[in-house]
Amino acid sequence: MNQEHLDVVIIGAGLSGIGAAVHLQQQCPGKTFALLEMRAALGGTWDLFRFPGIRSDSDMHTLGYRFKPWAKPKGIAGGADIRRYIEETASEYGIDDKIRYRHKVLGLDWSSRVGRWTLRVERVDTGEIVSISSQFVICCAGYYKYEHGYTPSFAGRDEFRGQVIHPQSWPEDLDYAGKRIVVIGSGATAVTLVPALANTAAHVVMLQRSPSYLLSLPGTDTMAARLRRYLPERAVYSIIRTRNLLISMGIFNFSRRWPERARALLMKQVEKQVGDAVDMKHFSPHYDVWDERLCIVPDGDMFKALRSGRASVVTDQIERFTDKGILLASGQEIEADIIVTATGLELQILGGSELTFDGEPVNIADKLYYKGSMLEDVPNLALVFGYTNASWTLKADLILDYFCRVMNHMERRGVAVCTPRSKGVAADHRPFVDLSAGYIQRALDLLPRQGTKAPWKFYQNYLLDIVLMKLRRLNDSALELSNPVSQAHGRDRAPATGASSARAPARSVA
Repeated sequence: MNQEHLDVVIIGAGLSGIGAAVHLQQQCPGKTFALLEMRAALGGTWDLFRFPGIRSDSDMHTLGYRFKPWAKPKGIAGGADIRRYIEETASEYGIDDKIRYRHKVLGLDWSSRVGRWTLRVERVDTGEIVSISSQFVICCAGYYKYEHGYTPSFAGRDEFRGQVIHPQSWPEDLDYAGKRIVVIGSGATAVTLVPALANTAAHVVMLQRSPSYLLSLPGTDTMAARLRRYLPERAVYSIIRTRNLLISMGIFNFSRRWPERARALLMKQVEKQVGDAVDMKHFSPHYDVWDERLCIVPDGDMFKALRSGRASVVTDQIERFTDKGILLASGQEIEADIIVTATGLELQILGGSELTFDGEPVNIADKLYYKGSMLEDVPNLALVFGYTNASWTLKADLILDYFCRVMNHMERRGVAVCTPRSKGVAADHRPFVDLSAGYIQRALDLLPRQGTKAPWKFYQNYLLDIVLMKLRRLNDSALELSNPVSQAHGRDRAPATGASSARAPARSVA
């Protein structure tokens, strides 16, 4: 099998993957790279999800790229607009030609002898297996399976005479006009779907086991519109981005420090929105604010649907499906023509590919997460995972900037391998994503861990991460720089692929 040799492979051509490619072009212009995308189109989440009302659950001034201003009026944007934004970025920066579609990474194996990754890749369209050698890998494949979402096993499901749909696999030609619809779930997807479906359906019921915290925000940023009259677009973007970042951090930290006060404020704004239309028991979660993600309701659309009577909320346990709909533990039966299971995602790491070290499997759940960007004892691999309490791209940008700086630092030092080493730092046995959400709890045996102190502790704080990843020196005691065995002994060197590959001397650097 012929093997191609690159400096960097980016896994995934979604929001993070396109961002990674731009970072590489701008910060490491001499490196050869390719993006491997298992689907037939770029965009990731924003191309995959096509259910009614699909939108961002973060404002686009922080979810957008630092280097490409979001110039549309709506700050909480629809999925199609976000997809076009990613496509425009790829075209504008010439990333299109670097993407290899229908290339699914099955496995990554690190060779300590030559200091390179070998990627086993399936051409999804032909079934052909190809091999790619790369010095570095940046994984931007997200954190959930694209093949299917998570749906619990419901008793009597086969008895139901209507359609059962998961939002991740929404039928393109589904006609729900005049239909009775039950949406099972209370998270961001359910809160998005209910008002969108209610515009056309006969009636929509949001059936939840327990409530979530909801926050109504304006869909359009009026301050940005005013500033555009006087300032260039980049200046407006920077101002609004900074403002929104500080607001989101303020809400999160306030909620963590004064959970009862945060709860009272959120309950008050919901009560003001729904009035007498809905009992507040349906909006009173049993957990503290930000134990799970906060659901954004742009322009109060969910509350408008409830006040109009086109939608309603039921909080109860599901006993079983029936031929007509859903029987609840309380004895109530909700009749439906369509049931939507907005019951969450199924998590995976590295896009589901197998990780091995000299052919031996690596258990990611045994590893600590270094600076929220690299895995303990795993060389030359960046794992991009964004914030859960703020926009994904804020953290992705920090990770990508940091990893590019590390690669340039290695080139200057004449070394080929960087490996995070914990050196006895204690793990606190928590995953780096510290949320009580079901999709996190179901995947605890897959997620890397965090340590008890920096650089192994995950703070979920953008300002602290700037200090950790941009202001502190690169070669801290936890990042080991070295050369592979073959170079140290002057034999079997990996082939040169770019300006950086041929410069590493045959020596070891501690």
